[in-house]
Amino acid sequence: MKCKNYTFAQNFSKMINEFSQYLQKNIFISFDLKAVLFDMDGVLYDSMKYHARSWYETMTEEGLDSTPEEFYMHEGRVGSSTIDIIMYRERGMHATEEQKKRIYKRKSELFSLYNEGDTIPYAYDMLKAVKSKGLDCILVTGSGQPTLLDKLDDNFPDIFTKNKMVTAFDVQYGKPHPEPYLKGLEKGGNLKPNQAIVIENAPMGVEAASVAGLFTIAINTGPLDEKVLWDAGANIVLPSMKALLDNWEDYYTILSNKKTGQ
Repeated sequence: MKCKNYTFAQNFSKMINEFSQYLQKNIFISFDLKAVLFDMDGVLYDSMKYHARSWYETMTEEGLDSTPEEFYMHEGRVGSSTIDIIMYRERGMHATEEQKKRIYKRKSELFSLYNEGDTIPYAYDMLKAVKSKGLDCILVTGSGQPTLLDKLDDNFPDIFTKNKMVTAFDVQYGKPHPEPYLKGLEKGGNLKPNQAIVIENAPMGVEAASVAGLFTIAINTGPLDEKVLWDAGANIVLPSMKALLDNWEDYYTILSNKKTGQ
């Protein structure tokens, strides 16, 4: 029993240190948690495998070289930006607006065909755990896929409200630009960075949240090495949503402690 208690104390002390380092780096005395900002693909929906397949097949149809794996690195960007990057890389020219619309339309058609609507295990449990603390759940996604956005209420009832969602239609610059998460803070009620934390799974999203000044927990639900998430600026990296749920009570205790950063 002593060994178990000692291990728990060590782990809890390590958790406190991770949150304290963020506060010191960003010159905050403490957290004043009001909301948790959630990415969608790869965090709430197990959809990235379908996005990657749809992107790869669309680019192949266009005669543009790519690999399914590279789209995990582009995850979080708005679609038009992904198209422009690959077009410039492969043909040395930027995509026209007509090309962006046509290519993204085809990619969306394929995604709708392949997507099975799987949710990430324990995602709804995590959302309910956040809501049970009186916190807002705010969606911040680079997606403009109506097939997913329209199902949020069905898959995660009583969690999100339309006025507290940031999608591809709300921003000029997608991830890794900080605008989506800054917009999330704004939609949460003009929150300060120490009043929210982010749950992400993609390097672009982690970078966006980190640049926006937010404490970021990365859930590694894809095929990428976790080092990519650490390098993007994650404060904590976990292997699954269940791991986050298992640690949530301890995280919330630390986040609620006004002396964390002192």
